[in-house]
Amino acid sequence: MKTTLKVTLMAVIAAAALIFGIGIGSVYVSPADILAILGNRLFQIPLPESINPVYPKMVMDMRLPRVLMAFLTGAALAAAGTVMQSVLQNPLASPFGLGISAGAGLGAAVVMVMGLSSGILGMFFLPAVSLLGGLGTVILVIGFSSRIDRSMSNTTIILTGMVLSLFLNAIMSMLATVSPANAQRINLWTLGSFSMKGWDSVLILFVVTVLCMLLFMFYAKEMDVMTFGEEQALSLGVNLKFVKRLLICIVAVLTGTAVAFVGIIGFVDLIAPHVVRRFFGSSHRLVLPASALFGGTFMVLCDLAARTLAVPREIPIGSITALIGSPFFIYIYFVKRKER
Repeated sequence: MKTTLKVTLMAVIAAAALIFGIGIGSVYVSPADILAILGNRLFQIPLPESINPVYPKMVMDMRLPRVLMAFLTGAALAAAGTVMQSVLQNPLASPFGLGISAGAGLGAAVVMVMGLSSGILGMFFLPAVSLLGGLGTVILVIGFSSRIDRSMSNTTIILTGMVLSLFLNAIMSMLATVSPANAQRINLWTLGSFSMKGWDSVLILFVVTVLCMLLFMFYAKEMDVMTFGEEQALSLGVNLKFVKRLLICIVAVLTGTAVAFVGIIGFVDLIAPHVVRRFFGSSHRLVLPASALFGGTFMVLCDLAARTLAVPREIPIGSITALIGSPFFIYIYFVKRKER
């Protein structure tokens, strides 16, 4: 199958997932009505008289922001996972394993325990501190790794990230224990949610995702070379230490921003790169945007399942991704082990 056809097929599936994500809920809105509402808001096309007057507000103010937030989060995490696996040359590497998600989650937990997560201040303060937590974790990982191993080998970075992630998760659990009033909120945060997300959150995540994707694409050739090994990259003139640190920091910004708004969601950053590479090969100019498209579609479908499988309750999105991702993780581990 030609690359153009593959990309077109993925785009069609993504568009269908977005339409279904918007339409399916406690009240069903047909695809025709959704397109009519979007046409009215974007191009001032008159609405058909048959459309329920409640639908436009419900679609534009509630469902569309949530679905777009899910898509952008999936795209961001998938792209971040693709970069991490290439930079660290490890099929199981991810921002989650490097401690970025744990750092961002701990930042959010601290804000909740301090009582600063509510009101207008909390709308901006919680995401900001969460993002700083993710960035701070990366700085610690890079700092410790460079002290332990001046060459900053991939194994050292991964092990340092794993240890730091466990440490930060332990602190988060302690905060939930000493603050029973916030325990439920902290626990829900660790499983992720797209509920009650407005257009301001969508806009911020959209801008950050686009900027980070452009930076990733700028270093696509370097990542192509790095997948063949550090010695090969050095022999071809790649400033390995600088590029590695820069890309990890960009991943931290992208992941930290996503986690800051929706909480910790695992496995998307692990699944998407592997699935996409099977169809698009190893060129990052193709793999990066394709991973983002796949990750966004996957997350929208997972969110749809989370909203509809246990009505009127909502399953945490992290539980859905973990149910799918855990067997996938085991599969990758044993397949790569056999290849060795």
